Amino acid sequence: MVTKAYPGSPDQADLSRADSLAREVFSDIANKWALLIIETIGDRTARFGTLRDGVEGISHKMLTQNLRMLERNGLVVRTVHPVVPPRVEYTLTEAGQALRVTIDGMCAWTHQYLAHIETARRHFATDRPDGSPR
Repeated sequence: MVTKAYPGSPDQADLSRADSLAREVFSDIANKWALLIIETIGDRTARFGTLRDGVEGISHKMLTQNLRMLERNGLVVRTVHPVVPPRVEYTLTEAGQALRVTIDGMCAWTHQYLAHIETARRHFATDRPDGSPR
């Protein structure tokens, strides 16, 4: 994988700055739906209905909003085929595929530490029956 230089100013890439573009992008993609949509598209081209069926619990509206956001950020390409009825397909871009590698790592981390997290939650609940901090 080739690492490309960021053409913007360092301020635009600084996650610690509230007005940075990087923080806006991070906020866009760091939601449960975007991550699941990217994982569901994977290496293939997928239609809207396939994505809706593949991301359990997502509404039509949320899928539409997230696909638009992913397209806006250059992570997904939307292709409309001029047929009746219209056929729309979604494919990850190179940037989307690169992000998917990170998401795959997060999925592996979740599988590896799920039992640990469940144990910690049980201890937290028994240490604090009302869920309040110490």
